Amino acid sequence: MPQTMHSTPVVLKFGGELLEDPQRAVALAQAIARLHRTLPLVIVHGGGREIDAALARAGIEKRQIDGLRITDEPTLDVVVGVLAGLVNTRFVAALGAAGVRAVGLTGADAGIGIVQAAPPHRATTGAIVDLGRVGDPVGKDTPSLLVDLCRKGYLPVVSSIGASRDGRLFNVNADTLAAHLAARLKSPRLVIAGATAGVFDNQGGTIPQMSFADIDTLVASGGATAGMVAKLAACRLALDRGARDVFVADGRDLAGLMVIARHGLKAGAGKCTRISIGQTAKRRQARKKAS
Repeated sequence: MPQTMHSTPVVLKFGGELLEDPQRAVALAQAIARLHRTLPLVIVHGGGREIDAALARAGIEKRQIDGLRITDEPTLDVVVGVLAGLVNTRFVAALGAAGVRAVGLTGADAGIGIVQAAPPHRATTGAIVDLGRVGDPVGKDTPSLLVDLCRKGYLPVVSSIGASRDGRLFNVNADTLAAHLAARLKSPRLVIAGATAGVFDNQGGTIPQMSFADIDTLVASGGATAGMVAKLAACRLALDRGARDVFVADGRDLAGLMVIARHGLKAGAGKCTRISIGQTAKRRQARKKAS
């Protein structure tokens, strides 16, 4: 039987670029297996490059704005097949081979990722864009299935597909879904891991710590890439709604990533950016709670 765990899970989000190479995925699964022996985890993953490749094979144009995929019906079919089918099942199998009791899920399972259609998106350029079948998570209750699985020693692996209350499927940005789950779980840490060493400044160096005000400044200056804009918005959402600590980390540095996941910032942690609310946002939150 799997080991019983009672603490609140850490949420790890992995970009699809960390999972598409078989050798890298095996190494990541083995590192997670060691971490999961004593720490409950929930994993959320994307798979953007594999979706792009599948769209190209199907002759469907890729369309994105500010790191968000514009999703029509044919695109949604591809997204669901790649994320919920290929990427999720393949990584669950790798975790299983490493000795982890991994369970593959989507946001459509047991209300993990209840969503509503995203409103038109105001791009950083000022344009208003209809995202199509893209969902915004709306659930507020604790995701009981994830809690139950973690307490029994299983590791949920969630692909970023959501479902509306009337049963329609939606593409959900994986960073956004991970942030939403971290907030609902009141997770001690959300770690968003990709193929860059945290958030970069305008000179290409890693920014060690950012407040909400720093995020606003970086985005307004044009210094954040389209994908990073979406990540930073997700970090803000997680902290605003209850997650306690948020990091954007280099998923290629497995040893450093595991230190961040277990301990946050300490000696031996890999290159990363820690996101904090900042004093102005803290005062705003306090006034909101008091009102």
